[in-house]
Amino acid sequence: MSFSPLNDLLVWRLKSRLPLIHSFMESPVEIQRAVWNDLLREGSLSSYGKLHRFDRISSLEAWQNEVPLREYADLWPWIEKGLNGAQRELWPSDIGWYAKSSGTTGAKSKFIPVSNESLEMNHLAGGRDLVALYAHANPAIALFEGLSLRLGGSTKVCEMNANSTYGDLSAIVIQNLPFWAEWRSTPSTEIALLDEWEEKLERITEQVIHQNVTSLFGVPSWMLILMRKIKEKTGVEHLHEVWPNMALFAHGAVNFSPYKSAFSALFPHTNYHTWETYNASEGFFAVQDQMNDPGMLLLLRHGIHYEFIPMSQYKGVDSQTVLLPDVECGETYALVISTCGGLWRYLVGDTVRFVSLYPFRVIVAGRTRLFINAFGEELILDNAETAMARACSDAYGEVIDYTAAPLYMSEGSGAHEWIIEFHKAPASMEAFVVALDRHLQAVNSDYEAKRTGNKILRLPVIHSAPTGFFYDWMKDRGKLGGQNKVPRLSNDRIYMDDLLQRMNRYL
Repeated sequence: MSFSPLNDLLVWRLKSRLPLIHSFMESPVEIQRAVWNDLLREGSLSSYGKLHRFDRISSLEAWQNEVPLREYADLWPWIEKGLNGAQRELWPSDIGWYAKSSGTTGAKSKFIPVSNESLEMNHLAGGRDLVALYAHANPAIALFEGLSLRLGGSTKVCEMNANSTYGDLSAIVIQNLPFWAEWRSTPSTEIALLDEWEEKLERITEQVIHQNVTSLFGVPSWMLILMRKIKEKTGVEHLHEVWPNMALFAHGAVNFSPYKSAFSALFPHTNYHTWETYNASEGFFAVQDQMNDPGMLLLLRHGIHYEFIPMSQYKGVDSQTVLLPDVECGETYALVISTCGGLWRYLVGDTVRFVSLYPFRVIVAGRTRLFINAFGEELILDNAETAMARACSDAYGEVIDYTAAPLYMSEGSGAHEWIIEFHKAPASMEAFVVALDRHLQAVNSDYEAKRTGNKILRLPVIHSAPTGFFYDWMKDRGKLGGQNKVPRLSNDRIYMDDLLQRMNRYL
């Protein structure tokens, strides 16, 4: 099969990165040591590096013992200075971009510094490697015969400092794409960065239905809404009737499993593939490199040094880390990174599991805290506890215990389903549902975004449990007393479905 000279040229250019990829696949420990040396040398020129005497550290053992592990709240004083205009706080070059991400304990949103080095060496390089690896696995590739449809967020001038800009990482990447990538992308930058979601969807739809789109890049939950809108607008049964050359959907940020059948129904032809990425605001960590085998290739030459904490020994910032040579297949680890954006021994909050050690491939196992992230909302326990307390105060209710899980709906949207055992039932359950939803939005910006227009998340679905319900359940499971607790948040429905069946027996 022959393709246009343009397609062949761009594929050849991207595949020129394969020797670099193979180098860290074959010599991972040596490459990671070189990355660490570079980070240590550059970081020693920052305020943070001077405080922690990076210039006196000569070994990885000293690094692990003398530089503290950090969570976002620990780095906030340096980040806040940067947002207010200070430079070289965490990294020695000027930082004008901040990726706005979901909040952690005590913060509605996080602002992750994005240096020029992290843009070029990590985020953009990871995107190039994604396409290179896909092209290597699929030699008959025609991605550049058409356009790549990107669905990202927006940016705006930071309120703290007119010289700093923050927004979704996807929007920051869009604004820094090389000319050839921008040229082969759709929608236009103006439309891609629109802040108003409904208008953005409408204008993207109007533009892309008349174009030859060959690939999709985005979060499954958001992308599914756009795809269904395009299907409705065009009146087709399958979207390959609109885009007969569709080849690839590169996805990340949330578990793809709940969306797999929906996308397969939209693109039933055999030439269409999905390709998984592990790309966060903090860094582009891994990308699928094989067609069918599980796991994503850990990107080891991309301005990030990795450490890992076995979850069986996890104690937050008081944990001990291990390095790549000491990880084991099947073990779940909390991810710790040091980056060319100035995140030093930073606990991302994600957990990974190694499925291969030569080369190093991982799957995302979950979060270090209880959470729900089925739709990209990244709801953590602190968010839920805060919102629950405020909702009870508003609705004059008192809670004994509760659990929550994602609820998938046939039309593509979803909700959070809660079972709550009240000591004192709210004066109005309807008012309680509204209050809980309002407070969840107030403490979590990603949940707030997914609730916009009921497109991805709808109002919570709440079941009121009878008195003693959770006690009896824990007793039957042999989990009374000690450190045993009702799991407040789950990212799957294992507990929820069991509890709902149990509730039916009460009725």
